[in-house]
Amino acid sequence: MTTTAQRAFILFVLVLLMAATRVNHFAAIPDASWAVFFIAGFHLRSWTRWAFPLLMVLAIVIDVLVIRASGIGYWQHYCVSPGTALLVPAYAAMWAGGALLRQGYRSADWTALAKAAALLAAAVAVCHLFAQSGFYWTSDVVAAPSVQGWAQNYVDWFLPYLRTAAIYVGLAAALQLATEQVVKLLHARHDALH
Repeated sequence: MTTTAQRAFILFVLVLLMAATRVNHFAAIPDASWAVFFIAGFHLRSWTRWAFPLLMVLAIVIDVLVIRASGIGYWQHYCVSPGTALLVPAYAAMWAGGALLRQGYRSADWTALAKAAALLAAAVAVCHLFAQSGFYWTSDVVAAPSVQGWAQNYVDWFLPYLRTAAIYVGLAAALQLATEQVVKLLHARHDALH
């Protein structure tokens, strides 16, 4: 998908997905933010200069609105600390993973899926490193931070975050594959008629 209209539609869908899931952070519908940045990096790589900041601002605005709606100030929420600033490089890692996947991409085949899995795991590992470190080392929630405690926290939360991102990215990959197949069929039908 390369047209401006297609990219705009994808951005619109990703904005809706983030808005619909980020408000729930720990509710039944898991937060899709990490996957949104990965998928955006894949589809909106040429729009990075403005689409990445737009999605970052959206994430912050959603957090502020949800926290204020709970009746407390933004900086009083247990998830917010000076380390929250590390979400910028964290989400940039997810975006970069998607952008790297896009390089040389031709179609959704087994090679592309294997590359996607490897890049997603690496992006989540780096994203989690920044996000978790920012929270762990600067939050008042952790009474006595230590390297051992940080490492255990990283390990404890890595697989749940990877699983959530993989579910959303997997659904996006299935949609990508289906779209590519439909486009191939339409081209084949068009060629057969002409």
